[in-house]
Amino acid sequence: MDCYKYLFILLFFGGFQGAFSQVEISGIVLDSTENPIAYTNVVLLQEKDSTAIGGTITSEEGRFSIEVPTKEIYLLKFSFIGYKTLLMEIDPSDISKPLEIVLAESVSKLAEITLKAKRPHIIRKADRLIFNIENTSLSSDNTWGILQKTPGVISIQGTLSIRNVPATVYINGRKVNLPAADLKTLLKSYAGENIQQIEVIANPPASFDAGIGPVLNIVTTTNLIPGYKGSVYGNYSQAVFQKYTIGTSHFYKTEKLNLFVSYNYNPGKEFKNEESYINFMDSGNKVFSKWRSDFDKTTHFSTHTINAILDYSFDDKNSLNFQAMTLLSPNKTFDNVAVTRISDAANNLDSLYTTDSYLENDLHNIAMDLGYEHKFNKKGTQLSAVFHFTDYKQNQDQRVATNYLDPSGNNLNFNQFFTIAEQKTQIYSGKLDFETKFGKVDFMSGLKIGQVNSDSGLDFFDVQNASPSFNTTLSDLFLYDETVYAGYVDFAKKWNKWNAKVGLRGEQTDRSGKSISTGTTNDRNYFELFPTAYVSYQVAENHSFAFDYGRKIARPNYEALNPFKYFINENNFKLGNPGLEASISNNFNLNYTYKKAYSFDLYFRDNGNNAAALVFQDNEAMNLRSVQMNVEDSKSYGLDFLHGRSISDRWYSQVYVSIFHEEETFLAIESDFPLETNEMDAFYISLNNSFDLSKDGSFSGDLNLYYLSNFLEGSYQMENIFYSSIGLRKKLWKGRAEVSFRVQDIFNTTAVELYSKYGNQDNGFFSHPENRFVLFGIRFNFGNSHLSDNERSSSSEERKRL
Repeated sequence: MDCYKYLFILLFFGGFQGAFSQVEISGIVLDSTENPIAYTNVVLLQEKDSTAIGGTITSEEGRFSIEVPTKEIYLLKFSFIGYKTLLMEIDPSDISKPLEIVLAESVSKLAEITLKAKRPHIIRKADRLIFNIENTSLSSDNTWGILQKTPGVISIQGTLSIRNVPATVYINGRKVNLPAADLKTLLKSYAGENIQQIEVIANPPASFDAGIGPVLNIVTTTNLIPGYKGSVYGNYSQAVFQKYTIGTSHFYKTEKLNLFVSYNYNPGKEFKNEESYINFMDSGNKVFSKWRSDFDKTTHFSTHTINAILDYSFDDKNSLNFQAMTLLSPNKTFDNVAVTRISDAANNLDSLYTTDSYLENDLHNIAMDLGYEHKFNKKGTQLSAVFHFTDYKQNQDQRVATNYLDPSGNNLNFNQFFTIAEQKTQIYSGKLDFETKFGKVDFMSGLKIGQVNSDSGLDFFDVQNASPSFNTTLSDLFLYDETVYAGYVDFAKKWNKWNAKVGLRGEQTDRSGKSISTGTTNDRNYFELFPTAYVSYQVAENHSFAFDYGRKIARPNYEALNPFKYFINENNFKLGNPGLEASISNNFNLNYTYKKAYSFDLYFRDNGNNAAALVFQDNEAMNLRSVQMNVEDSKSYGLDFLHGRSISDRWYSQVYVSIFHEEETFLAIESDFPLETNEMDAFYISLNNSFDLSKDGSFSGDLNLYYLSNFLEGSYQMENIFYSSIGLRKKLWKGRAEVSFRVQDIFNTTAVELYSKYGNQDNGFFSHPENRFVLFGIRFNFGNSHLSDNERSSSSEERKRL
């Protein structure tokens, strides 16, 4: 494969053609009595898809001027509170004098806007599904709620998945690099009214990193009008414990400058109960000892999230972007108490033990990006560069004490230990992207280099008679370095009833992992190609077909590579594996769409030897351990159905159904290494409803339901879960304030039950976190609340693996 390395080091960027000229269109906006209307919003839209590409506001005298390209026909939208919105088609080459625009008064303007808001629009493109929700009833929800209602997205236990694979969230093409819990908190603070559309990219094209999996890209409305807007918000929720979130965001725009700053503070206390069992077996696979545990975990946390973004346009061809994201989670603590009862095969109590575990965790995660973009005279031709830096540090101290008792409660033994763990990771990356047109063919190409340096240490201390002693066997320092060189090319073309896009990405990976305590080094160097292809064909007005293919890679996260033991108690621990390998997947999908409203997807995914957390019980040592391992084989296939429609002017409903098969074959290392296949057939159905409860659209509600029959998680199978939620939202003072109320998991039926039973393995657990809660929220907007902001997040594929 060496010859391919040089192919992707030398990528050729396309040539340039003649200048792309613009004309200035000016005019005046008047009311029916010919008085000028000051501060009217004037927005320039593309005629083909109504995408906003420019804008301004009228002066005190009602006058405006706007630069418009001469190549196409466009739309101009004029809007002002108390007047009917006017949308007019313009041909820049035919306009020779100033325009005179007359807006009609409207006493029911809000109702007219609401009338448009009942039909979220689904568009299928060659490489993605686009869910347009701007100015729809869904806009009243927060971003997390909108993602849960997005077609093809399955939301389980705080994780967003597409076709049963965890999705990577982007905002305006920039990756949001946060752990699942913090990502959920962040997205809940993003107002849905600022979102234009959600892009569901089950099989990302070559311009995306090959290791990111499916993508949810949140596209916010375009920044058009100068001014300032801000908001303060907060919510209070009650589950087992109370929690609250407070935050503020501020946006300021001038002709050349966009500035956005937000801050969120999320303190709280969470409770989780878990009941587990292990049936230990003898050599004849007969149960000789039964262990039953009741585990309670109480978590205290206070998370601070800060985002700062600065965009500066030097002129209409050159712009600079800087953004920084900081996540601080100081003094996060975990109080764990577990009681384990040990019985014989006849359920006679033999002994029991109690384990008290206390953890202290400090984390900071800082990411910064600096980007530059240059637009050439040739239409659709631009060059962009982005440099990224991440500094991640986590310290965790754990103390574990176990007291062993006989059936009468008398002390038999006492044991304790403590650990001191630290992880430091720094990520550097730089990428260069170029796009242009060759005739009717869209062309993109790019180069990227990413470097990761991660040091992880664990010091283990046994405590005997209150005197700690250092345990060299269980202590280690793991040094990990990784460099990825990448390049890609992408071609796309539309003709007649066909739409095609093909791409090829190449990635050279050089990685090294070294364990100081064992003196072992694990080096891997490999080059892989990742082709992508998308083809669609419009057979007739009501019938269309599409096919896509993509080859991807899944690299293990850095924590999974650490050869450390993380103890839940003395007999239950997690173990990393520095020998983990990246896995290659091949993804195929065939789509049929009827009347642009009924969508059927038949997919197949060969996941290869992907890494998974496999749980094994050791019947001799009598412990349970979770081990990171590459499976021998993994595949998935299924059929998805999607339909969304307006039942009435005030009721929008969307149904998504998935029938699928999942299987993984792995080495059963506690069963003399035979191959064991964990497989299941399952189905998922979700029904999302949005309602307008008032004529003016200021009072809205939603009702959401889903059911998942079963699922795979490593060597475990998961039992069915049912989810239900209802929410209400009321806007006050012409949108200046908003109050909301929500009940989530109404029937408390989303607790997870998992089990593993084969050969000499029989264990499982029932996890019951705080899924059901009642939430009250309030938001105040000030400044020009009709402005759109430039919220985005820091991007780096490597950060996802922290």
